[in-house]
Amino acid sequence: MKQLGILATALLMVIYINAAPKVMTGIEVLRADGFRLLAGKRVGLITNPTGVDSHLQSTIDILYHAPNIKLVALFGPEHGVRGDVYAGAKVSTTEDPETGIPVYSLYGKTKKPTTEMLRNIDVLVYDIQDIGCRSYTFVSTLGLAMEAAAENHIPFVVLDRPDPLGGLKIEGNLPEKPFMSFVSQFDIPYVYGLTCGELAKLLNGEHLIGKSCQLTVVKMKGWHRKMTFEQTGLPWVPSSPHIPEAITPAFYAASGILGELSAVSIGVGYTLPFQLFAHDSINAEQFARNMNALHLPGVLFRPIDFQPFYSIGKGQHYAGVQLYFTDYAKAHLTEIQFYVMQVLSKMSSHIQFFDQATSSRFRMFDDVCGSDQIRLLMSQRMDAADVIPYWRKDENAFRKIAKKYYLYH
Repeated sequence: MKQLGILATALLMVIYINAAPKVMTGIEVLRADGFRLLAGKRVGLITNPTGVDSHLQSTIDILYHAPNIKLVALFGPEHGVRGDVYAGAKVSTTEDPETGIPVYSLYGKTKKPTTEMLRNIDVLVYDIQDIGCRSYTFVSTLGLAMEAAAENHIPFVVLDRPDPLGGLKIEGNLPEKPFMSFVSQFDIPYVYGLTCGELAKLLNGEHLIGKSCQLTVVKMKGWHRKMTFEQTGLPWVPSSPHIPEAITPAFYAASGILGELSAVSIGVGYTLPFQLFAHDSINAEQFARNMNALHLPGVLFRPIDFQPFYSIGKGQHYAGVQLYFTDYAKAHLTEIQFYVMQVLSKMSSHIQFFDQATSSRFRMFDDVCGSDQIRLLMSQRMDAADVIPYWRKDENAFRKIAKKYYLYH
């Protein structure tokens, strides 16, 4: 019995050691350096619940209690500083209950810090875990905040974090000017393959924001481009209510654009957000066979029947497929949804992706794609082959540009 106890203790020790983070995020590197970069400064912090260290201590609390700096303002992106605001809902300006520090909304009346908000700030710091997709609004928050910092002559610091899609995937066309919006704010592909620090350097260096800022990136230690988020050893904090796990950003990239049309369920409203493609008019087994018959690289589909708890299909029987990654490196994430559209349009006359969508849904689909060409090309024959060349046209050129701003290899 004693030997079993010793063995159990040893196993626990091994688990603990293996669970130790391999990557130090920007906030941890900053702290290890004694906060020298911010010493004596009045700090404004743009963050949300993902801004934590490897022990889940909030960056807000870390900076608030740092002896040689003064945290004077917080700035909340979509979902708010504490993450309690639903997607798309406006975030109000308020006071942080834990620290008493004013919290300014960057997802309400304004999406860019105003001069008044920045009046008593010496340096603006950004610490948010992004998900590597252009349509996720933290990208726009980052760029607009950099622009505001430049206009008000305030240095800007990014505390870097991993790209959960890895640093190698680049997918999608660059947005056309008529379709630039808060979900396609800057000239980058849909999947851009950069950490938030690298992205900030690119936005600054390529003059993609109105005015370049005085930028410093506090680099991570231990991260490399081939890493999955699980390999970092870092805890995943949901970046928004429907991104609960570290793998969910990959599913978001694979289904989020299609979801804008509201024609099928993509699992939002069920326990598998962004992992499903389903409708009430199809046979799940046949749908899975049809998708697997395409032999899309790095993915498989299994049939699934379920009842959404809310959103599309609430309380109804829905049948569809669940997406699995069998070889993530080979998968073309964003293109999966175009093939789903192709298959479903042939399986059911009840699914009319573009005929049934409202004008506002069309517009959001186009804005997220950064162009109306995806919709127009797909509408002709509902064949993914018609849109793939356009979707891929800017990828190689952007990869060359992006490499200039790599901080990691």
